[in-house]
Amino acid sequence: MLDWQNYRKQLMGRIGEIGKLSPDTLVGYQTLSKAGHKTSQLDAKTRELIALAVAVTRQCDGCITVHTAEALKHGASREEIAEALGVAVALNAGAAMVYSSRVMDAVEAYGAT
Repeated sequence: MLDWQNYRKQLMGRIGEIGKLSPDTLVGYQTLSKAGHKTSQLDAKTRELIALAVAVTRQCDGCITVHTAEALKHGASREEIAEALGVAVALNAGAAMVYSSRVMDAVEAYGAT
């Protein structure tokens, strides 16, 4: 198992280094990250649950560690997190079905019957 808390600390250190080398990159990322906070249409817990589902679909360990900590901080339960992850699993299966249809289109385009 990954030591998620230590990994998060290491990750934040490396991102800090990137921020020193390319400050505009970090500022741009932070601006995007904070954009949803300003509209207040979704609460923080809901945004973090969405972030976790996206983190799984993008296979981003850094996103998983950051957004798990934030989801828990904002009161997400294990059951809510599991439900959000169920959405990610279903969406990945759906995406596989959509791209499977693209493969069949390619098969036809190459003249296979």
